[in-house]
Amino acid sequence: MNKAKKSTFVTAAVIALVTSSTIAIGTSSANAAGSCTAALAKADAAVKLAANSAAPWTGPKTGPKAATGKTIYYVAQTMTNGGVAGAEAGVAEAAKAIGWNVKVLDGQGTQQGMDQAMNQAVTLHADGIVVGGFDPATTSDAIKAANAANIPVIGWHAEATAGPQPQVGLFSNVTTLRKDVSTISADWAISDSRGKGGVVVFSDFSIPFAKGKSDEIVAELKTCPTMNILKYDNIPIGNSTSTLMQSETSALLAKFGSKWTDSISINGSLYVTPIATALRAAGKSGTGFPHNVGAGDGSTDEYSRIASGQYQSVTVPEPLNQEGWQIVDEFNRAFNNVAASGYVPATHLVTKANIGNATSWDPLNGYRDIYKKIWGVN
Repeated sequence: MNKAKKSTFVTAAVIALVTSSTIAIGTSSANAAGSCTAALAKADAAVKLAANSAAPWTGPKTGPKAATGKTIYYVAQTMTNGGVAGAEAGVAEAAKAIGWNVKVLDGQGTQQGMDQAMNQAVTLHADGIVVGGFDPATTSDAIKAANAANIPVIGWHAEATAGPQPQVGLFSNVTTLRKDVSTISADWAISDSRGKGGVVVFSDFSIPFAKGKSDEIVAELKTCPTMNILKYDNIPIGNSTSTLMQSETSALLAKFGSKWTDSISINGSLYVTPIATALRAAGKSGTGFPHNVGAGDGSTDEYSRIASGQYQSVTVPEPLNQEGWQIVDEFNRAFNNVAASGYVPATHLVTKANIGNATSWDPLNGYRDIYKKIWGVN
């Protein structure tokens, strides 16, 4: 959870829970190009726009002065998720600037762990609770208890849309728009393969946010009829993800061979890392097919793979540190009985062409100084 490029991309497939129908890929180049002209043109334009790194600050510039003496509990889906951990790092940095404390409770990727962590945060009388990268409906009783105790709850990548989510008990949800991330990830694959690719999509169907994202990816791929969705794969996020992904990658290579041109995964670190391991073991080139896309987060390991041309072409990163600062600002608004800002960060596409020396998507738009000015701190 995030929560605005050009390269080669995609992220792979997963377990055999769901397999989409396979569209024949054996059409001629002329027919393929002709039947996908509009979708390909749209994808090319979208990729070019999303790769622009020079976006100015469009977030809030005014708000309440800093509340004092607050302790925020960051409840993580799992701290092995690079996006969840990156957003927490931003919360910690911003909390230090505003003069608050942050405590992390790790759900360790299990429903039981997340339930226990949420209930613990309420029991320990947190001033505010972050739902870090999981569906708030899965811990609804704890969120209701927090609301009853007047503890504001803010989500990071907890819902598909940004801003207040009163229906699930969230003061606000901080994220890029899931649909935008999904669309640009699929558009990159369409553009990369010139509308004639064979794609595997990886997801975790047990997480509604993740399943919604991957459904959107598949829907966008289908706007180009000549794209071949080889498999829509379900690999759960947890301690066994790496092992499952490596074996699944090997199986996909054996089954599809050169037809597999791109893969898109709902998380670049947890899925692409083991894909890369399996591709390397199979003797595949780091820049060859399949091109891997991380549809979200943009963790340090993804940047490293993209910059070095090693088994990942692009990622659609969240501005994780900036979103951590936004979470703290939203809490400050809640503590001061001010409405949430509802700011939505723009979608960005990181490629080898625009990555430079960066190791994460940290927009150069002055957000730290802007938030500190809002809060009245040095």
